[in-house]
Amino acid sequence: MKNPGAYAVYLLTRAVTGALCLLPVQVCFSIGWLLGWAAWLVMLPHRRLALRNMRIAFGREKSERELRVLVARHFRSLGANLLAGIKLASMSERDVLAVVDVKPFVKEMESLVASGRGVVMVLAHLGNWEAMAQIAGGLQWIRAATLYQKLGNPYIDAQVRRMRERFGVRLFERKQGLNEPVRHLRNGGLLGVLIDQHAGDAGVWVPMFGRMASTSPLAAMLATRTKSALLSVAVVTDGFARWKLLAQPVQEVGALDIVELTARLNEILEVQIRQFPIDWFWVHNRWRTPNPGFLLSHVKRGFHTGGVELQPFRILIRSSNWLGDCVMTLPAVRAIKQGRPDAHVTILTSAKLEDFWKRIPWVDDLLFIQPGSGVVGTSKVIRTQHFDVGIIFPNSLRSALEMKLGGIPRIVGYSGHWRRALLHQIIIKDSTPGPPVHQVMHYLHIAKICGADAHDISVEIP
Repeated sequence: MKNPGAYAVYLLTRAVTGALCLLPVQVCFSIGWLLGWAAWLVMLPHRRLALRNMRIAFGREKSERELRVLVARHFRSLGANLLAGIKLASMSERDVLAVVDVKPFVKEMESLVASGRGVVMVLAHLGNWEAMAQIAGGLQWIRAATLYQKLGNPYIDAQVRRMRERFGVRLFERKQGLNEPVRHLRNGGLLGVLIDQHAGDAGVWVPMFGRMASTSPLAAMLATRTKSALLSVAVVTDGFARWKLLAQPVQEVGALDIVELTARLNEILEVQIRQFPIDWFWVHNRWRTPNPGFLLSHVKRGFHTGGVELQPFRILIRSSNWLGDCVMTLPAVRAIKQGRPDAHVTILTSAKLEDFWKRIPWVDDLLFIQPGSGVVGTSKVIRTQHFDVGIIFPNSLRSALEMKLGGIPRIVGYSGHWRRALLHQIIIKDSTPGPPVHQVMHYLHIAKICGADAHDISVEIP
């Protein structure tokens, strides 16, 4: 046995799932609801993440109290669906269909299968998503398959594969390439693809709830490449231990490019989440800030704003304290502002520099360091603004303390002056051989590492 620890976890998992499979699905749902409530009480980091995500999605239309209530309900719903999903995996097709309404899905699939086209089934972590394998595999007239990412525990991975293949679902591992999935679609098969997770460098940046998010273009790419239909599907909670299978065809697949089509899929998912707000997987860091290049000038697959009003990506720049130094930071400020379409730049500065910064077109707002306020007073002002990133131009310890106590989740700057531990992203000085670089380049280097196009050093002050 290569990994006794992983095998022990597997045995424990099998014991728990085996016990759950002996219980009625309604009992599993109830136990999961209680465990979800307990998780809400003790899993504080996940609760904070879920609340942050809810603020992004619904903060402009719901009160803080309503959002906190939704988070609590989400934890209970998530626990109930996870445990019920384990039970559903052991149930017969007949018993599954007794608690899941599949009529909307079957109606759409009948017309698509009759056309002979392949179908890319767009999936999300919504409701009881694990039930899709049983449902799609149980309908014998559908040749179902899914893209699959191998689990870290090899024993649990093998068990999950056995369960899904038991229902006739083919599994294509993503690391093995797309030749087989493409062939499956061209032969008229159905292929499930998840789209709602943070896709990192492999994703395209498109809006979701008005906030730019890295999204996998794989569903759109496969549909375009194979001329397959796109069908957005979700297994949503429809009462106590009951579910409904939503199915919405995506129109104009051939008229949009891959990035535009990916943005359209996010729009459809938004509508589904608004209809069933407690069902989505809010504890996933969907709007993760990339590291180090959180500015999007050089993203591999591009971005598309979709013509929607974007929520601002709020950047706080700690200004230098002297006018001459501020002038030398202007190319970097411009590069940061132009680094992503949703950038909202606020300058933290002393009141004596107000007139200077008000003339700079790349600055959206100003925060002032009040005389005698101290680090604590300034940090309190920062905390009220909910910034996404703080960029420090000065080398002082105080500037890092202000942002750290202000609760900014990503603080960027050069190390030194005993502040290294306060920074989340440390900029390493350019060590290219040659004469000393101008101070303008010193600041531009920060913008470059953050992902900006930092080549233009010319500045004209209005």
